[in-house]
Amino acid sequence: MAPPAPPKTPARPAAPTSTPLYLQAFNLVHDVLTGDSSLSVLIPFVLFALDAVLCGIVIWKVPYTEIDWVAYMEQVGQFIAGERDYAQMAGGTGPLVYPAAHVYVYTALYKVTAAGQNILLAQQIFAGIYLAALALAMACFWKAGTPPYIFPLLILSKRLHSIYMLRCFNDGIAALCLWAALFCFQHRHWSLGMLAYAWGLGTKMSLLLALPAVGIVLLFGRGFHGALRLAAVLAQVQFAIALPFVLENAHGYLGRAFELSRQFFFRWTVNWRFVGEDVFLSAPFALGLLGVHAALLVLFATTRWLRPAGVQSPASLISRVVAPVLTQFGSPFSDSEEALLSARAASPRFITTTILTANLVGLLTARSLHYQFYAYLAWTTPYLLWRSGVHPVVQYGLWAAQEWAWNVFPSTPASSGVVVAVMAVTVGLVWWGATEEYAPVLPQEKPEEKKR
Repeated sequence: MAPPAPPKTPARPAAPTSTPLYLQAFNLVHDVLTGDSSLSVLIPFVLFALDAVLCGIVIWKVPYTEIDWVAYMEQVGQFIAGERDYAQMAGGTGPLVYPAAHVYVYTALYKVTAAGQNILLAQQIFAGIYLAALALAMACFWKAGTPPYIFPLLILSKRLHSIYMLRCFNDGIAALCLWAALFCFQHRHWSLGMLAYAWGLGTKMSLLLALPAVGIVLLFGRGFHGALRLAAVLAQVQFAIALPFVLENAHGYLGRAFELSRQFFFRWTVNWRFVGEDVFLSAPFALGLLGVHAALLVLFATTRWLRPAGVQSPASLISRVVAPVLTQFGSPFSDSEEALLSARAASPRFITTTILTANLVGLLTARSLHYQFYAYLAWTTPYLLWRSGVHPVVQYGLWAAQEWAWNVFPSTPASSGVVVAVMAVTVGLVWWGATEEYAPVLPQEKPEEKKR
């Protein structure tokens, strides 16, 4: 008889496999930066608080540099004294060459800063303007689905802090209005957005660069007749703020506030130093830039911006949009099509990508950029590089190259080449990669056209 078998020893449970601590930390950081963590929402608030502290340090530690502030104060001083002829208003750096809203804004600053003598208070006010613009830009980025790893790029620009707090340029106010308009458009407050845009345009005409895209956004968001009404609001605001000066000397106001034939000085250019002074001052160069600007606008309008409305080429633009407007003197879309475009095409991401792309195209082909124009570019590039879909390392690398180039003073052929190259690469990348927001909503041809 065989001996009984020994009792079986119960098997030990397998030891749980635990993720190493460093991998847990890496995964947490990755999820936070890509927006996959509940902590991601804290990133903009933390960065905003850090930048508020940085603004205080900049004002406290970095000496103020006088460029245009005294001239602004001299110009509005003449306005306060009763002058209404734009052709007669000038400061130490030259004549007044900005629209009327600039005069009203700096008149208010004149009064609260003791005729411009309290520079510290002016810097503190511009720190508030900067932080308001930053908050709006962050809100627009978040609404458009921008991942948190992009947000640090919004607070790291040395040049941008200088433009606002060490120079007190009017470009900072115009840029604030542009971001306010974007924020309102994203939330479908179309009239408020147009008022913000109109005031920014009345502060500095640089906001004209975004106008083609603003028109398309309003066409989709409010429909043809709604867009026309908002265009009328834009015109009415410009007329109302200009009225005291137009009544005095209409030609003088229009010639100075919207001087399209202005002569640019080679010594101040940030973007075209590398072409040489002879080319920079030549008429063919200016006309060539204008032609490239128009061509890029047509390219983006026909292959991207109007694609939700069934436009995919210049020919379809004419047949789908232009011809019906000219022949019917009305909307190229039916009521149901307009409702569909408003609901499905005019998304926060479509609005942001379209307006910022038009802004960048205009800056790329601008006759000359000065350092203060970085106010319109600094927060445009990070968003568009993200929308292009390139790797984050490439995004940060291009941003760093751009930031370096805009901090070289005076500009050099190398720095200006980098300025133009980064903008050109970004334009090409966003055209190639940002296609999701431009998915077709309407067919390329109308049903009645197909039947024929």
